[in-house]
Amino acid sequence: MRTRLLPTLTAVLALLLAGCGGDDGDTAGGRITLRFQSLAWQEESVEVNKELVEEWNATHPDVKVEYVQGSWDSVHDQLLTSFEGGEAPDIIHDASDDLADFAYGGYLADLTGLLPERLKSDIPPRSWETVTFGDGIYGVPFLQEPRVLIANATWLKESGVRIPTPEQPWSWAEFREVTEQLSGNGKYGVAWPLKEPVSATLNLSLSAGGQLFHRGADGKVTVRFEAADEVMPRTVHDQVGTDRSASPTTLGSGGSDTLPGFFGGRYAMVPLGFSYRQQIVQQAPKGFDWQVLPAPAGADGLTQGVSPQTLSIAEDSPHKREAAEFIDFLLRPANMVRLALGDWMLPTGTEALKDPALRTTEHDWATGTALAGHLRSAPAQSVRGYPEWKDKVATPAFQEYYSGAIDLAELRARLEDDGNLVLARYQR
Repeated sequence: MRTRLLPTLTAVLALLLAGCGGDDGDTAGGRITLRFQSLAWQEESVEVNKELVEEWNATHPDVKVEYVQGSWDSVHDQLLTSFEGGEAPDIIHDASDDLADFAYGGYLADLTGLLPERLKSDIPPRSWETVTFGDGIYGVPFLQEPRVLIANATWLKESGVRIPTPEQPWSWAEFREVTEQLSGNGKYGVAWPLKEPVSATLNLSLSAGGQLFHRGADGKVTVRFEAADEVMPRTVHDQVGTDRSASPTTLGSGGSDTLPGFFGGRYAMVPLGFSYRQQIVQQAPKGFDWQVLPAPAGADGLTQGVSPQTLSIAEDSPHKREAAEFIDFLLRPANMVRLALGDWMLPTGTEALKDPALRTTEHDWATGTALAGHLRSAPAQSVRGYPEWKDKVATPAFQEYYSGAIDLAELRARLEDDGNLVLARYQR
């Protein structure tokens, strides 16, 4: 009996051993499998991402890419768990302001020597700054969106206010005056959706020269809330509490929450990310006339901070070269245009930005494209401990200031005193 069982046992053992060979991402026959975790969520965007994966797989039989759906709502904690558990995807879709701790923690691969010159030169240095930590590059910035004003075009035209353009934007002072002029009878000139107030405040404050984070000669970062940092938040605070030109009820809302009131004629304008145009196109009542206006300008013009969407490679990936080749494929100019159109955002690539589809007046694509050259690295990009500072210190402080619960002096004290205690723990 034992003699007759030996061939069977040998065959079973061979199958078991073969099944254990997939830990490094290889499949039978030597084919490599890469896992690509995408955070695309809009229907058009998901479709484009999946199409590009299929196109890659059809032309690269030896390197298969597996599409994995992730979520913006939980990506930081999910990635941290997967990194520590040794189960991170090979190719990681994220945003540049989420990368610092992962880069410094050794979880992401330095892409400096992996990316082709074509891709390096196509994306401008100001965008590469968003993903550079220390001496390494830990992501490829590929999609970005300016914050803009979405306005009720009929309301503005009937009011007679000056309509701003990228060439002649409103100043922060003029913006405040306009919103007061547009208000009254239960209506507001603007609705600020500031459920997540930190990113909007820091990025728009760059127009006035606000930096907030200052890196010393020793490389350590401290928080200083200076005069230039006050301009944008003081404008919002005064619109809500002094002028009554901004709705107090939307301060705790997300961007989508303000759209019904916007369509219903309660607010003349809503500051939103450029990609919200898709929701407006889909949801606006028939005949509703809207337009995109540039955000207010300060001492530094239309400059504003952005945290581009990024593609990174896990340090633990055994197939970094192949992963970089897939990223290069995904971000060829024509493909980058497809991704931008799917997400209603702007590509970082200079060649993609030239595409006529992104420069049309339809849905005000041209207005957004005109702002691309003014986008800079968000102030917090390279700050270790920023997520904790944002959640525990800055978010509640800004929320209380905008609602009128604390004054500017208390806001400054909270951001600086409490904030620097948090950052110090990450810079020992």
